[in-house]
Amino acid sequence: MASVAALLALYCALPLDRTSTRFAVTVLVAGLAAFVVLVGLQIRTIIRSPIPVVRAVEALALSVPFFLLLFAAAYVVLAALSPGSFGGRLSHTDGLYFATTVFTTVGFGDITAKSQTARLVVTGQMVADLIVLGLGFRLVVAAVRHSRRQQDPPRQPSDGQ
Repeated sequence: MASVAALLALYCALPLDRTSTRFAVTVLVAGLAAFVVLVGLQIRTIIRSPIPVVRAVEALALSVPFFLLLFAAAYVVLAALSPGSFGGRLSHTDGLYFATTVFTTVGFGDITAKSQTARLVVTGQMVADLIVLGLGFRLVVAAVRHSRRQQDPPRQPSDGQ
């Protein structure tokens, strides 16, 4: 939980509404690459862990907020650079709220992507959401199963008794 709190504090502290397009795109792409590396390292940790289920829960508890904060930051930056992208500026809270509603497919409609660029970024998040939800969770579950199989002692054949 400390990691998530640190990520959230960093997100809130960053001056996202005072940045450039180039910086924002670089941060989003680098952040998504870091996310992939983070998930890979977490899969390895789950496989090697004596308590893989706990490690899997920890991995998801860190990865999903990290993923959401990346897109939330992108939305705040995009709204600051082009206020018509979402109908106005987005606060850090608004960005996180919007990223979460897109991730959960709730889509209340109170914040909507209005520009082509915003719609492309939101579409990118939707596709990435499907990958994270489908492939990401599947990899974590497979890592837990693999770890458990490695920990089970080999069964001895019975003598017919």
